Amino acid sequence: MVALVFSLSVHESAHAWTSNYFGDDLARLQGRISLNPMVHVDPIGTLLFPAIAFFTHAPIIGWAKPTPVNPFRWRNKRVANFWVSIAGVICNFAIAIVAGIIIRAGYSFGLIEIGGAGLVPAGTSSIIALGAVDLLWVFFTLNVTLGIFNLIPIPPLDGSKVLQSILPASFEAGFEALERFGFILLILAMFTGVFGVIFSVVMPIAIRILFIGA
Repeated sequence: MVALVFSLSVHESAHAWTSNYFGDDLARLQGRISLNPMVHVDPIGTLLFPAIAFFTHAPIIGWAKPTPVNPFRWRNKRVANFWVSIAGVICNFAIAIVAGIIIRAGYSFGLIEIGGAGLVPAGTSSIIALGAVDLLWVFFTLNVTLGIFNLIPIPPLDGSKVLQSILPASFEAGFEALERFGFILLILAMFTGVFGVIFSVVMPIAIRILFIGA
């Protein structure tokens, strides 16, 4: 929950900051350029669903309150749409990289080792040390997952807006029509195992990169 709430807060704050940078102060005026989780928390998506996943060991599903934007106030709408949409994803990958660097450094210096149950602190069974290593690992895997998930080009995920800003303007009408069925497509992708296939490929690659040469 700590990793999820922090990561979602950074993600949404990045959207808000970037939108303000391009001339739209709507999110800033609502206090969304902040790491305070209270301004980003969605009671269902940030608290209820992750809590259910925690107690039932089901796959975690979560989201924060969407960051409000007014595209009509952006300078250079297509460029702004790209950067505002991808800002949260970039921050998720940045968090994953920082966590990965710390994990790799700890492994290289013999402070962290790979045990039968995953990463563990070397030479100690301290609850604090175990919790710290677990938290780093969750930050790494969770943010890789959030970044990849949000790049999937299905509305309302960020990837659809990123793709929309790259493709010619003639595709915009099609994207607007697709938005009406976005949640249905997400549910279908979830229950047909599409997401599972994506992450079964991506996560081993990310972990292999982290421990390359180990």
